[in-house]
Amino acid sequence: MTITGIDHVQVAAPAGCEEQARAFYGGLLGLEELPKPAELAARGGCWLRAGRQELHVGVDNVFVPARKAHPGFTVSDLDELAGRLRGAGFALTYDDSIPGTRRFHVEDPFGNRLEFRQG
Repeated sequence: MTITGIDHVQVAAPAGCEEQARAFYGGLLGLEELPKPAELAARGGCWLRAGRQELHVGVDNVFVPARKAHPGFTVSDLDELAGRLRGAGFALTYDDSIPGTRRFHVEDPFGNRLEFRQG
């Protein structure tokens, strides 16, 4: 047995997050929304696709944003994404601690940490 990949990563969000999650992850970042099975859709949140992997935004009734743990995304144009995020009012924190890697962190609308790097 070997693990062959990561199917999805989940970030938590507060109840009622769906509109903001779709606007940020779908609208601003350009991820494709996926249909959730009816039983899971009743729990709230949304599922999105990032390349071949999925990002699930799940409702947590006792929500606390993830400040350290985070999904890391690769993007084809880091500067374009940075401009889009800044234009929407998000603050970026660049990090050059990995030699040869251009990357920054940003918080989603719920305060969860996300990493983006040039891929």
